[in-house]
Amino acid sequence: MSMRDRLRGRDFLTLMDFEPAEIEFILDVAADLKRRHAMREPHELLRGRTVAMVFEKHSTRTRFSFQAAVAHLGAQSFYAVPEQMQLARGEPIRDTARIIDRYCDALVIRTYGQEVAEEYAEHMVNPVINALTDLTHPCQGLADMLTIREHKGRLEGLKLAYVGDLWNVCHTLMVCGGLMGFDVRVAVPKGRSPAKAITDFAEENARRRGTEVVVTDDLGEALRGADVVYANTFHSMGQEDVEERRRAFAAYQINGENLGWAEPDAIFMHCLPGYRGEEMTDEVIEGPQSVVFDQGENRMHTEKAILALMVP
Repeated sequence: MSMRDRLRGRDFLTLMDFEPAEIEFILDVAADLKRRHAMREPHELLRGRTVAMVFEKHSTRTRFSFQAAVAHLGAQSFYAVPEQMQLARGEPIRDTARIIDRYCDALVIRTYGQEVAEEYAEHMVNPVINALTDLTHPCQGLADMLTIREHKGRLEGLKLAYVGDLWNVCHTLMVCGGLMGFDVRVAVPKGRSPAKAITDFAEENARRRGTEVVVTDDLGEALRGADVVYANTFHSMGQEDVEERRRAFAAYQINGENLGWAEPDAIFMHCLPGYRGEEMTDEVIEGPQSVVFDQGENRMHTEKAILALMVP
């Protein structure tokens, strides 16, 4: 069976559902679609298809990138928030899912619980694409890996330092490192730890690849020798203890001084939205090591690859 046949019709709920070779293939297709987009080569691979987009959370990059990706592929997207749907009046997800499945060739869902995305997938034949849950953000993970590959030429054998909230992006980077063979060092205040299911998966796969996934409260330990420095917000969407988190993470800001603890040619990444003066300084995100906006662009190209490969 070809790789395209293996991926056609699959749900995209978490990268834990995919083999490293499948992820590498998706990245290769994304790189090719990015090249075609830059050359203004038409690539309407999904002409006549329809894609539903149901978002419970605020979005800039995910909404615009998916809608642009759908348009470039020649398909049509339909955007809605649950408050505008019968879900708001108590219609069960299983009914909504089965109806969307009759109208659209795929569903892009941005929600809170991972179990919500999984419930849609359970009741739909067509692919369900996770555009972010509290547990994981696989679309961001693909964009991050494409960006690292572009700037470093590889994934395997690199060291990535992550500083920020232990939330969906952190979880996804841990999974990516475990699967694709690069070290991930997560720096967070004492007493905080990632989800156990994510940690177990990442550590087990890292052992197979001879790499490490480490959580430490020592920022220096995380940053020293890092090829990639990845900052993220200290307070994610939907969290209420914002001020407490700001205080707890204050010593973990990435600035011009501690960025120098990483490798001289280290790149700086951030999934955005970013809060200058909190998790990083303006000089870092606007500095020569920042690839943040390349990373943001790559959301569109990797999401385009997901759609092109998985929508039947």
